Amino acid sequence: MHYKTIIISDVHLGIEGSRSAELVHFLSQHTCDLLILNGDIIDAWELKKYAKWQIRHTRFFKLVFKMMQKDKTKVIYLHGNHDDFVDSIIPLRMGNFSFQMDYVLQSKDRKWYVVHGDVFDSVTKKWRWLAQIGSVLYNLLLWLNKFYNIYRKKLGLAPQSFSYYLKTRVKSIFSRPARYEQKLLKLTRQKECEGIICGHTHKPTIKQIEEIVYMNSGDWVESLTALLEDEEGNWQLYRYTDEHSLEFEKKKRKIPNEQEQDIDKIQSFFNS
Repeated sequence: MHYKTIIISDVHLGIEGSRSAELVHFLSQHTCDLLILNGDIIDAWELKKYAKWQIRHTRFFKLVFKMMQKDKTKVIYLHGNHDDFVDSIIPLRMGNFSFQMDYVLQSKDRKWYVVHGDVFDSVTKKWRWLAQIGSVLYNLLLWLNKFYNIYRKKLGLAPQSFSYYLKTRVKSIFSRPARYEQKLLKLTRQKECEGIICGHTHKPTIKQIEEIVYMNSGDWVESLTALLEDEEGNWQLYRYTDEHSLEFEKKKRKIPNEQEQDIDKIQSFFNS
């Protein structure tokens, strides 16, 4: 299916918990004129310490470049706090691909201010060391959560995310949601926009805050969500549903093609 705009954020490529394979599956089934990567696509914080880049993470960028070449998709990569290494080259444009701090998106008769959202987060801005410790603990919780849900599945129970719950609860102590929202409202008005689109919080939503429409694209670690704009300028919050998950699981069980086998051989060589 074709969309005018697709916005994703917080993929955190590099960490074990990144659901990049599901994201590639989603993007391979859709086309768009504009793809906005709204920050934290690569998790440089973790790659510098404990994380390891994997072949499945590379496949995401291969697909993005294929979209640019085949479908003439314009791609905008915005700054995020976990991939702030791009700050040193911003702004940079290479054909249909550009690195930017933020972006103003014109959609019909409405202007949207698109920014990752870490600029409104007091923890990230004032206590970076605390945010980095929190990131390590969150990844540990994701790892534990995986085994917890395997146990729940054996019992016939639905999966639960205590990692997301604990992260939200702890962060609310240091950064009040109401204060966060007031900051984003203020900046949106300064940019003379009618709406704002963020990531960062891993909380997918579309809601009205006073006269401003606030949208958050969520993440591809736990929520598996994206924001989609059709040709008429209508927006929807996309969720990678159970139906897609089942289809993806069936696809994974198929015998890999020759190209995938070659990639796996290369991966085995470097891991040996």
